[in-house]
Amino acid sequence: MKQPKQNIPAPQQDIQSVVQALQSGQLDIAESRAKKLLKQYPNSFDLHNLYANALAGQNLFKEAIVSFRNALEFDPNLAELHLNIAILLTNINRTEEAITSYKKAISLNTSLTDAHYNLGTALQSQDMFEQATDCYKKAIALEPGFFEALVNLGVVLQEQGHLAEAIDAYEKALKIQQTAKVYFNMGTALKNEGKLEDAIDSYNKALELEPSYAEVHSNLGEVLRDQGRYEESVIFYKQALTFDPDLPVANYSLAVYLYDSGDLDGAATHFKRSGFADWEERSLYCLYKSERFDEFKKGLDELVAVKHASPFLATLAGHYAENFEVENNYKFCPDPMKFVFHTNIPELQGEHSELREALLKEIRSADVSEKMQGRLVNGVQSAGNLLKRPEPVFQQLAACVKEAVERYRQQYKDEDCEFIKSFPKTTEIASSWYVRMKQGGHLNSHIHEDGWISGAMYLALPTDKKHKHEGSIEVSTHGDDYPKKHDNFSTNTIAPEVGDFVMFPSSLFHRTIPFTSDEERICIAFDLKPM
Repeated sequence: MKQPKQNIPAPQQDIQSVVQALQSGQLDIAESRAKKLLKQYPNSFDLHNLYANALAGQNLFKEAIVSFRNALEFDPNLAELHLNIAILLTNINRTEEAITSYKKAISLNTSLTDAHYNLGTALQSQDMFEQATDCYKKAIALEPGFFEALVNLGVVLQEQGHLAEAIDAYEKALKIQQTAKVYFNMGTALKNEGKLEDAIDSYNKALELEPSYAEVHSNLGEVLRDQGRYEESVIFYKQALTFDPDLPVANYSLAVYLYDSGDLDGAATHFKRSGFADWEERSLYCLYKSERFDEFKKGLDELVAVKHASPFLATLAGHYAENFEVENNYKFCPDPMKFVFHTNIPELQGEHSELREALLKEIRSADVSEKMQGRLVNGVQSAGNLLKRPEPVFQQLAACVKEAVERYRQQYKDEDCEFIKSFPKTTEIASSWYVRMKQGGHLNSHIHEDGWISGAMYLALPTDKKHKHEGSIEVSTHGDDYPKKHDNFSTNTIAPEVGDFVMFPSSLFHRTIPFTSDEERICIAFDLKPM
């Protein structure tokens, strides 16, 4: 082990001259004096440390790191110097090295609040949310009123889907300081938890503090849309765009509203302006639905050449190929019907399934807002991510889903297409919701543009049927009123039983066939996609 250097101090009056320059803000003079003195006293710890501080104060971060490390050669166990080095490494985006230095500082002094907090921010920047959570909690334990740590704790908990804990962290932060940003974060967490009215209240509080906060206007529009208040939602999208005309999410959300309303040209304009998410596929959708096939085909070929893993693009390419009876040149999932998987969840089967009964009870009584779904007739859909809720019964079902998805993975693991090759490595449920339908209930044909694989579990089904497929699920390569030249599209109708589980590529159209009996049809649906 390398022995520390022997510290040979410089004269106190020389040290004091550098300190005075630093304290008076004359950083260049402090740097010059320290550098000159180091030639005379190269083994002075104080001079190396002061020189590093003078360099750091002038944003000469790389040089300051070298000087702090020179100081550490005299005493490698000074936690504060390791912390200083870590901060400077963070400033020049050498994050992995910074993390190592933060950890070293903490190992030498566990009471360094800033080291825990800064390590948390570095880990957060690397998407290491679980580790960042631990760091923020330690910083808060040392300093309970640490506002920034509480806010960041909320963010990383929210990233992990721990919404109730995130909301708790935001509420604690707001007791210390009320800011529009924290109300915005809390509103988003509440929205994702399915508490739409509470989300609206939080967003409104954000706007009271910062009326021109464009992202809040946009998100408020999304919540109003989920409540079926479409005309109001548009007002907020447009308001967001008055404050920030290029705001991606607001342009995208307005575009979705416009194409749902039939204004495909207007939708295409805002999709392009958004540059957000799947805007290119959505733009192609507008062209295809407008039957501008030549423009569509040109845009399709250009996008297929550069985007190799898009379920929505697979829908468009597959429908065009089948519609015009040409080869499908998009190889992501050229035969989606092959990947329809009908299985069951044993824990949901049987007349007296405890899990199923508990789920039905929870669904009928849970504090979950209902979300408007324009394609859903005589039914309601839950808001938020149901299988991310903390109730044990939903967590138990989530575990069952993960086991069933693993069966799906094993069933198709040897298939040679991008849909399987890039199949999510871990089962992260991107979204999940219940759908309750009453007599005459059905869901019109659609795809899940944001999913990779979609599925549904059946908890209650109509039994008094006039024909065998009442209440069944139909998957097809055609739907959503796409333009069609013939009726020879592939279709598969599945009549599930209680406890069954159906999974299929999200690129497939699917719908529910109406039922006539006075019964209730209840299922839980989900989307899975790569992280």
